Amino acid sequence: MELLSYLRLARRSWWLMALAAGTGAGGAMLVTQQMPERYAATVSMLVSAEDDESTTAGAYQANLLSQQRVKSYANLIGSRRVVAAVAEPEGIAADVLARHVKAEAVPDTVLLKATVTDGDPIRAARMANAVGQELTELIDEIERPEKDGKSSIKVTIVDKAVTPDRPVSPRPLVNLSIGVLLSLLASGSMIVLYDRLDTTVKTPEDLQDATRGPVLGVVGFEKDAKQYPLIVRENGNSTRAEAFRAVRTNLQFVGIDEKPRSLVVTSCLPSEGKSSTSVNLAIALAQAGWRVLLVDADLRRPSVPDYLGIEGAIGLTNVLIGTATVSDALQTWGEDPIDVLTSGPIPPNPSELLSSYQMRQLLAEVRKSYDMVIVDAPPLLPVTDAATLAAVVDGVLLVARSAKTQHDHLVRARTQLDSVNGHLIGSILNFTPVKSAGVYGYDYNYEPVQTPAGV
Repeated sequence: MELLSYLRLARRSWWLMALAAGTGAGGAMLVTQQMPERYAATVSMLVSAEDDESTTAGAYQANLLSQQRVKSYANLIGSRRVVAAVAEPEGIAADVLARHVKAEAVPDTVLLKATVTDGDPIRAARMANAVGQELTELIDEIERPEKDGKSSIKVTIVDKAVTPDRPVSPRPLVNLSIGVLLSLLASGSMIVLYDRLDTTVKTPEDLQDATRGPVLGVVGFEKDAKQYPLIVRENGNSTRAEAFRAVRTNLQFVGIDEKPRSLVVTSCLPSEGKSSTSVNLAIALAQAGWRVLLVDADLRRPSVPDYLGIEGAIGLTNVLIGTATVSDALQTWGEDPIDVLTSGPIPPNPSELLSSYQMRQLLAEVRKSYDMVIVDAPPLLPVTDAATLAAVVDGVLLVARSAKTQHDHLVRARTQLDSVNGHLIGSILNFTPVKSAGVYGYDYNYEPVQTPAGV
């Protein structure tokens, strides 16, 4: 996945990451409130070697010896002898205190530091000074060659521990940063994982890859599209209307030698927008002066009459069984008129009717009278109706719903069309978020140009 893909994914899921960050911050503050306060007190000691000769070489050797001893003495600070001697008067277990004593040998120096942390700042300072005192006595005992002799190494307390005025833990800002960072990493990982496991098509590139065919249009999602499904509202000045005009334009360049004049519009599964696409594409073509016939061949769940607000009692079914002629069943709709052949009564055998000789004859007949015949067919995968019609028309337009249609469903649909020699002329990505790539808006309301007087 490219960096740009990650950025688009983050922009699309910003609210989820913001929620995770807020949750992480709240959790970090809650944990911080539950943590007891700890205070740290530090005592500093100087390690020096006795030098009997007042020469430069003697001083150097003494300093070198002191530096060598410092690292070893740092380990003695946490030894059982030192810790036990300090813990006993305070009534603390030696192993408990040992976990709160930290030794540090300052690099390239002969300084040694011992830090004690405790919930009581006064006791922390008292125990730190006690650790320093016990260490000096222990070193004096160890480094004394003879009982009454002089110690070769001396540890001196140079800075006694003072009572700390502020706790070293908890640290609210650090905890807050860690909580937010961990929550962002966790949410980001989950988002990327979900995106990798999500096989729905979201971009025109995904759709083109799945169908192995061109994408003729990208129709953006509009909140009120369900209430106002047709592109005739607002005088056709909307992003959806412009998207269908783009599909109309692209259709003119499909099949340069022989342009398609009959088209099946279908989808993989229901609720992907194939009927609204059929109706709006017919309207867009009629607005450009095309002679258009819209045939509602979905004899299972017809919806064209509901979109156009017309009567659907008599239609395709009546024509196929011979109880009505095409001219009797046709209805005209719109200011830029389109002829509509509704489904008519729902038959018990839709597949047989659509695959009949009468259906092929009907399509061949109406194709001669119109610039475009648009056939709204049932979804491809649940039933065979659309595949049957695909074999007798000039082309198939496949509609996919953004973030819902599965990649493998589109592959199966393309395979099914290939098996009946159906010609997939292209596809449409429907219900695409407006901020996604491929969806653009434009302001159609131009201000009139003011012409200067005398010009």
